[in-house]
Amino acid sequence: MKNYSPLFLAVVPIAWIAAASIQKAPPLTTAQETELRQEICSNFFIPQPLPPVDVKIYRTFEPAPGVKAEALSYVTQAGMRVPAILYLPDPLPAAKIPGFVVVNGHGGDKYSWYSYYTGILFARGGAAVLTYDQIGEGERNIDHKSGTRAHDYIKGGPIVARHLAGLMICDAMQAVSCLCERPEVDAHRIAIGGYSLGSFVVALTGAVDTRIHACVLCGGGDLDGPGGYWDKADKPMCEALPYQSLDFLGDRPAVIYALHAARGPTMIFNGLGDTVVAIPSHSQRFFKDMQARTAGLHGTTNGVFDYGFAPVDCGHRPYWLTRPVVEWLQKQIDFPNWTEDRIETMPQIKIGDWSAAHHAAIDKLYATPLRESGTPALDADVPGYTHDELNVMTAEQWDNEKTNYILETWLALAQKQE
Repeated sequence: MKNYSPLFLAVVPIAWIAAASIQKAPPLTTAQETELRQEICSNFFIPQPLPPVDVKIYRTFEPAPGVKAEALSYVTQAGMRVPAILYLPDPLPAAKIPGFVVVNGHGGDKYSWYSYYTGILFARGGAAVLTYDQIGEGERNIDHKSGTRAHDYIKGGPIVARHLAGLMICDAMQAVSCLCERPEVDAHRIAIGGYSLGSFVVALTGAVDTRIHACVLCGGGDLDGPGGYWDKADKPMCEALPYQSLDFLGDRPAVIYALHAARGPTMIFNGLGDTVVAIPSHSQRFFKDMQARTAGLHGTTNGVFDYGFAPVDCGHRPYWLTRPVVEWLQKQIDFPNWTEDRIETMPQIKIGDWSAAHHAAIDKLYATPLRESGTPALDADVPGYTHDELNVMTAEQWDNEKTNYILETWLALAQKQE
């Protein structure tokens, strides 16, 4: 097992599970995996097949030296559109490049510090990075505001909640579609990272979308059983009710991660001090048991998720910006401008210090040393941005088109179906 700096505990690979500890359950067949994916998509009203993404590019710009960007939008569930920014290395490497999709936590969008930090950092590593607005945030908010958590205030029952989760999954799947259509992107080297609520979205997306090569779940991924944290989550519309609706799977975590294992590698990485998603009670023994149950359904330990922890003074954070997870990603998607030795020697910076130096805003709920401010991110001299610098549309364009983006339009459609 590799030793990391004292800031981190080591990643624990599935190979450390003793063969005798694998649960004796009939492994899923390929036909059963396909049927389960279809049932999950149907449960969340995800269109099968997905609609054409119909990408519309509004502007191109240079957000930082060595990086170019496109401000664009694409189609998601119910014909709605999603505003997004695609970060690309400049110049492009000679060969095709990997892709990475950022799926935000509650209140997060393409304006969130970790969204554009990932875009700049990974683009300099040689990857295409797509970040987008969560429903109800940014240019999908009726007041063009961020950090509103507007979707938490939806009044509705389980059907609307399933539509909402389906929208979030479809947003992520269509982001993958955008990357797959790019001529400079290797469609077999696309990864997706989810933080907090995003970890829940990526857990479900990675179970049903076989185009994704690698998934990273941070600030979550600790899916549990009946009456557990995720069934009782204090965000009923986007987490608790959708998770409850998957009861038909039986052992939900094992089935979801067995579908991941059939698709490709997955990493779950959390801070041992993360009380937001109950990691103190969902630590190593919890994950070892979940690995064993998953391996039983998958029929082998090959491909079953890896997991890792940062120490007890580390909480709820987007850990894919930290050295251990970037090293794991390097093995999966091969950043062309980096090597493993280069990543191991890259400097790092605490995000609180970076935020102060670059006047970069962090959500006040998360701007503490235990949470996002304490993140020891790899340092690539990422600049900070004001909110409006990352708009996709001009004010006039947004006024003319906002009904295609905002939560209220989508909600009227979902409630009509309920």
